[in-house]
Amino acid sequence: MVIAIAAIFGGCSTQATQEAAGTTDAQAAARAPQAAQAQPARSTISVASASDTKAIPAKRSVYYEYDKAEITAEGKKLIESHADYLRAHPGLKVVVEGNADERGCAEYNVALGQRRADGVSKIMTLLGVREERIETVSFGKEKPKAGGHNETSWSENRRSDIVYR
Repeated sequence: MVIAIAAIFGGCSTQATQEAAGTTDAQAAARAPQAAQAQPARSTISVASASDTKAIPAKRSVYYEYDKAEITAEGKKLIESHADYLRAHPGLKVVVEGNADERGCAEYNVALGQRRADGVSKIMTLLGVREERIETVSFGKEKPKAGGHNETSWSENRRSDIVYR
């Protein structure tokens, strides 16, 4: 680990710094293979992580009608695909984030967002995902996806987001 950190910061240093520290070309050449070995390991980890996230269902938001927490048939299909993925990957957990549009008071929207998140969680558990793998939270109207003040924006903000951890 120390070698990898030194290799990263060593790549940022200038020739003047090497001369001031008494580093010779031979010493710099001796470090080059270590830096070359550290780099592929880091990119391999990134590639592995990227391929894992590609398998997660792309759609991660369940949308709702105005002032409702009932999940539509389309929403149930989406939740089912995430439940299937979670059952196949028992080491993963999710946070279901309930949201509301900007209309209504903050307290009401937090409660509505929580009902929405709890509904998604309930369906996931009924589909075989263990409760301890699902956390729910409500942001109410505090985390909008769309910033407008019209029906198009409001419909984007009435949602539960499934976030993998």
